[in-house]
Amino acid sequence: MDAIRRIVRMLRMSARASEERLGLSGARLFVLQQLAEAGPCSINQLAERTFTHQSSVSVAVRGLIEAGLASRRPSPVDGRRVEVSLTAEGQKLLRTAPPMAQARLITGLLRLEPDQRAALARGLDALVHELGMEEQTAPLFFEDEAPTKRRQGKRRHEKT
Repeated sequence: MDAIRRIVRMLRMSARASEERLGLSGARLFVLQQLAEAGPCSINQLAERTFTHQSSVSVAVRGLIEAGLASRRPSPVDGRRVEVSLTAEGQKLLRTAPPMAQARLITGLLRLEPDQRAALARGLDALVHELGMEEQTAPLFFEDEAPTKRRQGKRRHEKT
């Protein structure tokens, strides 16, 4: 339990820092940071980079676009493909953004030996099963939580 609490605490503190400093959810900031590292890319590519489902990334990207931090346009290479890219406002925001805990978590997981990752995945899957949570969606961390009343007034980059 202590290990789970430490990980959840790290993620929550990181998300709170993003909201308080930038008025942007931690999940959206994480997607924005991944977009900055990758350059213009598709929603599916962002989903791969964030290790989450395409639909979760799509929701975060929609919020980033509405906030003017990202844009969507046809690919210059393949007009059938849509790419998401940072706007000048998104680049400016990232200059003062705190690093997100999700990146630390992914880095830590990738440093584990393959058999350790597999054992961890099996153990967590078994725990999810015991909790009866198999059917629940797995959005980006804390993205589905509504902001508190106190924080709603601080949102500078998200439209209500």
